[in-house]
Amino acid sequence: MTLPCGIYSTDYSKDTFIIKTKTQWALAIIFIFLLFMFPLYVTSEYFLNIINMACITLVSVSGLNILTGYCGQISIAQSAFMAVGAYASGLLAVKLSLPFWICLPGAGLIAGVVGLGFGLPSLRLKGFYLVMASLAAQFIIIFFAIHLVTVTGGTSGLKVPVPHLSFIVFESERSWYFLIIIITCIMVFISTGVVRGKFGRAFIAIRDNELAAESMGISLFHYKLLAFFIGCFFAGIAGSIWAHYINFVHPEQFSLMDSIWQLGMIIVGGMGSITGPIFGVLFLKGLEIIATDFFSPWIANLFPSLGATAPQAMGQIVFGLAIVSFLIFEPRGIIHQWKMLKNYYQRWPFT
Repeated sequence: MTLPCGIYSTDYSKDTFIIKTKTQWALAIIFIFLLFMFPLYVTSEYFLNIINMACITLVSVSGLNILTGYCGQISIAQSAFMAVGAYASGLLAVKLSLPFWICLPGAGLIAGVVGLGFGLPSLRLKGFYLVMASLAAQFIIIFFAIHLVTVTGGTSGLKVPVPHLSFIVFESERSWYFLIIIITCIMVFISTGVVRGKFGRAFIAIRDNELAAESMGISLFHYKLLAFFIGCFFAGIAGSIWAHYINFVHPEQFSLMDSIWQLGMIIVGGMGSITGPIFGVLFLKGLEIIATDFFSPWIANLFPSLGATAPQAMGQIVFGLAIVSFLIFEPRGIIHQWKMLKNYYQRWPFT
């Protein structure tokens, strides 16, 4: 991070600080204040629902960014690990009557442990072959979710109770907003701490050159499995929030297309950057809303034969065009343009 003139770090531990200057502290406090004031001025349940869903997605995508963006282990099974977290949280709440505050970290740990099992092939596989292994994980997990009827409910789904804190019951979109935004901020802060510490340096070394990383004493076995555990832990946390937010878990909620969407979000936002997933989630979620709410009715009127398939088709078409456009014109994602904009204003007028 570029620091103002006259401000510097005297040792590496200070350089890993997330917030370093008084200005950054002030901006962070103002930003958090505005986040919590947001639902007081926006009363639309529909818009709050969109924000809540985007924040849940952001938690999962942040974990995928650590696994793929920093460690270089490509995975297209993040949605399946969300399913593990969702079912784990739902079963802990239903079968053991545990509160949401215990189900949440429990779901993350269970998803992380399951991720360790599917992360073992990464020790031998790379590139396209690792993608195929993660694809197998997507189908295997959903297969068990469908066929373990006595545990998961199968195609009938699993009903999950509404969480509550003392006299607060999280039923309205506004109450859920405060809970989800707190958890999201905590998880993004944790992901920032992970990638700015020794784990992050090891992940980057493995991503750039495995042979060089191993020659420097970095254990590929240890750090690759750790990356899978962290990435799946984040997915499990997102799945737990999803399960209690929707109050229902079904295998169709965690499709392969959702995993591809999440991978596309870090591509659009910028892999290997904490703020990249934030930009990617906001950009693609915004495109999805524009495509389904504005363009789809117009296309449905123009081509009546499409019928109800127009909204879904428009979302997929816009998503595909966005991914291809970024891969061709800006492969480093939105975050690269954001950094260029910041550098321009920091050095203005001496650009």
